[in-house]
Amino acid sequence: MSRTQELVNTLTARIREGVIQPGEKLPTESGLVETYGMSRTVVREAISRLQAAGLVETRHGRGSFVLARPSTTPFETGAAGAAGAAGTAGAAGAAGAAGALTVEGVLELLEFRIPVEAEAAALAARRRTEAQLADLREALEAFAASADHPSSAVHADFRFHLRIALAAGNRYFSDLLTSLGPSMIIMPRDRLPPGESQYRESQYRRITTEHEDIYLAIEAQDGDAARCTARVHLTNSRTRLLRAHEL
Repeated sequence: MSRTQELVNTLTARIREGVIQPGEKLPTESGLVETYGMSRTVVREAISRLQAAGLVETRHGRGSFVLARPSTTPFETGAAGAAGAAGTAGAAGAAGAAGALTVEGVLELLEFRIPVEAEAAALAARRRTEAQLADLREALEAFAASADHPSSAVHADFRFHLRIALAAGNRYFSDLLTSLGPSMIIMPRDRLPPGESQYRESQYRRITTEHEDIYLAIEAQDGDAARCTARVHLTNSRTRLLRAHEL
C-alpha cells in the first residue's frame, strides 16, 4: 500500500468513526505532515483523493472541510463512476468511460433520486443551520458561474445536492449521495442534448433557477416548498433527458 493510500485510509477511518465530524475542518497540511510523518506531496495527494470521493472540500483561504461520513456499505448503481443525471446542461467529459449507465439506467436512477432528495430537502429546510445555508449558497453561486466550465459545473452541482443532504441532519441521506458521488451528475458528452449554444445557455439558466428555487425554500425554512421544488427540479431533469433522446 502506498503512503498516500495509507493516509487516505487513516483519515477516512477518522471521519467514519466520528473523530472528525461533517462540517469540521481537517488539520492543516503542516499539521498532517507533522502528525503522520509524511511529505507535503503525499498529504496533498491524499486530500485530493478524499475530494474526489466527495468526502472533503477545500475552500480557498479557509482549508479543507469534511462534507460527509463515508458509508460502510456503498450504494452501487451498476456503473463505476460514470452515471449521470442530465441535470447539468453542457456538463460532461469525465464520465465517458466504458461501463457507463445506459440512458434507461440514468432514468431509473433519477426516478430513485426524486423521492429521496425531495424528502432530504424538506428536512434540510427545517433543520439547516446558518452555516449550512451559507455553504449551500456558495455551491449555488459556483454552479451559476460555471456555465462555460463543464467540470466545475458538475462538481458545484454535486456539492449543492450533497449539502442539502448534509443539512437534512440524517447521515443516511449524505451516505447515499457520497456513494453515488459527482458521477450522479455527469453525462457522457455524446449523450448531451444537441442544439445551438443559445439553447444550451437557456437550459443552463433554467436549471440554475430550479436550484435557486430549492435554495430559497430552504432559506425560508419551508419544508413543503423545499420538497416540491426539489421534486420539480429532478422531474424536469428526467423530462429533459427523455426529450433529448426521444424515449
